[in-house]
Amino acid sequence: MTDAGPLPKKTVIVGAKGRMGAMLDARCRTAAIPVVPVDRPLAGEHLPSACEGAELALLCVPAAALDGVLETLCRFLPADCVLADITSVKVMPMDRMERRWQGPVVGTHPLFGPNPGPVPSPHGEAPDAPESALPVAIVPGTKALPRHVDLVEAFLRALGFGTFRTTAMEHDKAMSLIQGMNFITSLAYFAMLAERPELLHYVTPSFRRRLAAAEKLLTEDAELFAGLFDANPFSHEAVREFRKMLNVAAAGDVDLLCARAQWWWREGAEDPPR
Repeated sequence: MTDAGPLPKKTVIVGAKGRMGAMLDARCRTAAIPVVPVDRPLAGEHLPSACEGAELALLCVPAAALDGVLETLCRFLPADCVLADITSVKVMPMDRMERRWQGPVVGTHPLFGPNPGPVPSPHGEAPDAPESALPVAIVPGTKALPRHVDLVEAFLRALGFGTFRTTAMEHDKAMSLIQGMNFITSLAYFAMLAERPELLHYVTPSFRRRLAAAEKLLTEDAELFAGLFDANPFSHEAVREFRKMLNVAAAGDVDLLCARAQWWWREGAEDPPR
């Protein structure tokens, strides 16, 4: 038990050798939460026994791999097992999970990477995750009862995370602007400046900071974020909205954009940058 509710008696983490799956597996073990890690190949004899008695199956696999994983996994899950995922988009994965799985589905999205910080004491000795805890978006599926959603939230809070509930559409609209546009605007900007060696003489400290901030995004993680951009149904709408802002700049109304952008640093703005 935690203050948030009962923990799953057995959790299967699918994709436990990936960066996020390995992190969640390790945190479960540190927090003394019963967990069974599975990874490729999923067609082995171990899968039925791994799934037997599972109350939560957490998919830590790319959105593009969901169909193949679901086809194999769902044959072995107990009927009331909660099927969850951690993908950064929700409309498409939730639809695919609910088509393949007749039981409860709860989508999640940890809004952080695979190095999130310390693990709480075993079995929820710490209280509910504070507001400052790293957040996880929770998307209840159409067949998920309150107890199913509570189970997923209790599991995540026992790992030291905070949770908030949303819908798949609201989530994907937000992520198209926060995650998708951060990627696509950085990509377009540095692509525009590429292959112009004459610019190297003019590089400033602020440009170097932006270059450093974008390096991992546009090198190590470029394929991941390109896939998420394609998978999010609201990506192109976000690009069109950004184009409107560029048109304002092209018309010479930069002061208008400055005034609007400074909302993020005004007193009382919701969760301003640190």
